[in-house]
Amino acid sequence: MQDDGGTKMNDIKLKHILPQTGEIVVGCMRFDSLTPEQIADMIDRLAGEGILHYDHADIYGNGICEEKFGQALQLCQTPREQLILQSKCGIREGYYDLSREYILDAVDRILARLQTGYLDLLILHRPDALMEPSEIAAAFDELQAAGKVRYFGVSNFTPGQIELLESAVHQPLLVNQLQLSIPNSWMISSGLETNMPTEGSIDRDGHVLDSMRAKGITIQTWSPLQFGDWEGTFLDHPEFPELNILLEKLAEKYGVSKSAIAAAWILRHPAGMQVVTGSSKTERILDMAKARNLHLTRKEWYALYQAAGHRIP
Repeated sequence: MQDDGGTKMNDIKLKHILPQTGEIVVGCMRFDSLTPEQIADMIDRLAGEGILHYDHADIYGNGICEEKFGQALQLCQTPREQLILQSKCGIREGYYDLSREYILDAVDRILARLQTGYLDLLILHRPDALMEPSEIAAAFDELQAAGKVRYFGVSNFTPGQIELLESAVHQPLLVNQLQLSIPNSWMISSGLETNMPTEGSIDRDGHVLDSMRAKGITIQTWSPLQFGDWEGTFLDHPEFPELNILLEKLAEKYGVSKSAIAAAWILRHPAGMQVVTGSSKTERILDMAKARNLHLTRKEWYALYQAAGHRIP
């Protein structure tokens, strides 16, 4: 991979199994604000740009996001078979539940709301401290045998939790959804500041980035424009003046928006990650998707990292 631009060489390992996927996954958390007609139009417009992967969860809008998307599937021109639909389960009111019974029930409800016979991916939304890997394995086997779920993944799991799950399940885990943005990049800083008495050196997640790369599990990055603990977007935020100046400079250089540069920063990493967008606006998704055609230089990537306040030892 060259530093002066050129062809992008990120390898989305998910493509080996689900070839329709790409660097952009459309997050549907805010789709409860849209009508089915608006979602149908979005599906068709994005399909025309090669964006076919959608991320749901049973808790988004208390199920309304999935209901409206299911109605949109009956209206749009894009065949269901061309799309990659994934949803997540496991979060209940006040607790987590990855029991066999709940997973099976949750999937049936998800499929009913989405008006589809199968999910391409079922993702366990959060680790359950009381989870029994054998129960999860039984649920996965039943769902796959019934044709209700093709593949499986996790979200916010540590490498140790994944190894525990892998000791029981019979299917490969294709993805792990993890938070990553230029400011919120602890999984990167812990590796760069190894063996240093600095805050950035703290390993919060078992070196999850390197572990997922070694295992061939694709990282899907959520909240790519957020900073802190749900404190908002870093774009044009007064807490990040240096970062926004550099984002603006690079946006002008590449003829895109600052959002696209922020996404390109994630896609530049050789782990072959996917960016989960968080917008309900088609134009904003298309704008961010321009990152697919960008290749930041190594110097630019590190400059953005430092501008967000991270340390280069």
